[in-house]
Amino acid sequence: MRMSKASKLFSAALAVSFASSCFADDSGDRVAAVLKNTPLIDGHNDVPWQYFKRVDNQIDRMDLAADLTTLGDPTHTDIPRLREGGVGGLFFSVYVPIANYGGDAKDVQMVMNQIDLVKRLVERYDDDFAMAYTAQEVRDAHADGKIGSLIGIEGGHAINNSLASLRMFYDLGARYMTLTHSKSLLWADSATDEARHDGLTPFGEAVITEMNRLGMLIDLSHVSFDTMRDTLDITKAPVIFSHSSAYEVTKHARNVPDDVLKRVADNGGVVMVNYLTSYVSEARRLYEAKAREELAPLRETLDDEAMAKAVADYRAANPPPEVTMDDVIDHIDHIRDVGGIDIIGLGADYDGMPPGPVGLEDVSTYPALLAELLRRGYSDEDIAKIAGENVLRAMAQAEAVAQELQASTEPNEALISDLDG
Repeated sequence: MRMSKASKLFSAALAVSFASSCFADDSGDRVAAVLKNTPLIDGHNDVPWQYFKRVDNQIDRMDLAADLTTLGDPTHTDIPRLREGGVGGLFFSVYVPIANYGGDAKDVQMVMNQIDLVKRLVERYDDDFAMAYTAQEVRDAHADGKIGSLIGIEGGHAINNSLASLRMFYDLGARYMTLTHSKSLLWADSATDEARHDGLTPFGEAVITEMNRLGMLIDLSHVSFDTMRDTLDITKAPVIFSHSSAYEVTKHARNVPDDVLKRVADNGGVVMVNYLTSYVSEARRLYEAKAREELAPLRETLDDEAMAKAVADYRAANPPPEVTMDDVIDHIDHIRDVGGIDIIGLGADYDGMPPGPVGLEDVSTYPALLAELLRRGYSDEDIAKIAGENVLRAMAQAEAVAQELQASTEPNEALISDLDG
């Protein structure tokens, strides 16, 4: 066991109390009091992918207990900053890229490797992390001064069209699966790819019902609007969007339209607001779209290094619009206005995105966001719901649905060829 520097100094609750001294009013103290009782849960953190990219999953080569802001290319996440941010629960994303429509059989092993990485990190830093597989276990970890560590699969290509693989990933600890990533699957359409099925196929519907039976949360970030709606037609348990924002505020296909926000409220689900700048600022989204269009011809002729320089030169000559915490709060306000306070959570996408908005640069900044919400008239109960109570309620409801279904329903043995031809 390696004791982190952070755990020698303070527990997560005390870290937030120390942070409260940064605020001129009493908002910091109020945030600290809320987070003493409610674990702050981020729905999507990609630091496992940073371990894959940077050090080939060799945890001895990057110390998460160290100050990783000192790296030439700093991460958004390390244990000292998680403690400073008062984090009480974290969904570690076990992401692997999808190269082609439908995915590839090798994705199954790659995701298993990422699950192994998460479990090794939790074991290595067990003064700070504790594996959590239920809502109550997140609360128990928080009560012990640890960060409840959950696993979320980003992209249904991980199961390679197999309900058996889905069940095995649940057994390995995955507690949500994002149905698609950037490309569509044989059974579900992605938000950022050609629509091939107008939502879910019959096999996709079987994935939904089997996830309900297992108690695995259905994550609708990255899926098309039709896939969102098809899923909400079928599911018996609450859904989540682990890292998405409001489409009416920023018209990115990865965000959630108002009709779906209303249905999430009826479903008991949660939209965990994302911080990625082009998802939360319409001006930034339009800037990025124009940049892609103007730089596209160069991609045909330049290698990666030359292309990176061309992008940097373009941005130097054409600075992007600044995105701030206010842009993120605009999404929180809109989701509250359309679907109510009970459907809001946080899913920043740290370490899976470029630099975040000003004021929300890394995992240490959650208290600043909550304090600003208090200043804008949100209540202490409201920020408790946003911080973690809403997603914990959805988890507990999904667990209860699974218990009922397992008493009356056998595992689904259908193959994709049986259902989709």
